[in-house]
Amino acid sequence: MTAGQPIGGRFPDAVDTVASALNAPAPTKPRGRYGAVVWWIVFIIGFLYFFLPLLGTFAFSMRAEPLFSAYAVVVDDPQFAATLFYSFVVGLITIVVSAILIVPTAFWVRLKLPWLRPYIEFITLLPFVIPPIILVFGLIRSYSGDPLPLAGSDFGSNVLLVAAYVVLSFPYMYRAVDTGLRAIDVRSLTEASQSLGAGWVTLLWRVIFPNLRVSLLSGAFLTLAIVVGEFTIATFLARPAFGPYISLLGGNKAYEPAAVSLISFGLTWIAMGLIALIGRGSRQRVALTGAH
Repeated sequence: MTAGQPIGGRFPDAVDTVASALNAPAPTKPRGRYGAVVWWIVFIIGFLYFFLPLLGTFAFSMRAEPLFSAYAVVVDDPQFAATLFYSFVVGLITIVVSAILIVPTAFWVRLKLPWLRPYIEFITLLPFVIPPIILVFGLIRSYSGDPLPLAGSDFGSNVLLVAAYVVLSFPYMYRAVDTGLRAIDVRSLTEASQSLGAGWVTLLWRVIFPNLRVSLLSGAFLTLAIVVGEFTIATFLARPAFGPYISLLGGNKAYEPAAVSLISFGLTWIAMGLIALIGRGSRQRVALTGAH
């Protein structure tokens, strides 16, 4: 090759091939389209799996004559509102007691005693292993006589019911709180709050609880859903809860239980909507200046 002779003069085909390869558009990925189709298929199957039974339940409830009479009977029944209100109040008390127990415990374990975490997780999983009927019989046997005869009065039975529901809420509340604590720097928040003069109670109330708002809401509404639909414990403690009412209604009526089921499903979705609404601003962390 002589001086000054361009490379392209000797290898024009190779240069053109390289230039074409550099200027060619990137090849499309057909897998992306196939993946979208697969996900749409999975979504449609899941949608049908969840909503076809609801549609069948609604169609069965509409067999009552006249139209919507099953829903009218349920709504007009005074026990419907009374039992639902009772379960709702018990659920709120259960949520408050669970939060007071779980949040300081999970916070302290994560901050000072991380070696205790496997044992705490095991304890909170026990409600999945111990059946509710064993739990309620244990409570009745333990608190039917001295020194705390709680099972012999309405107030004492209400206390036992809340205590049992707090135990049932452990798996959901603890994991929700633990997930929320993982998302924040607990040690830095604690050191900064204490450097500003905050005590432990102020730290928990003004810093930790607000930062766990969404996690607490998730565990709270799961707990509320469990309390509203729970049957065994409320029945053996003879409490006027919503779960025993549904069971009693199902033994005496044909179409009304289907209407109650759909109403309960609607209330659950309303609760989920409240989670999304209240937790909309969850990305903004609480300023440490509030720890003064």
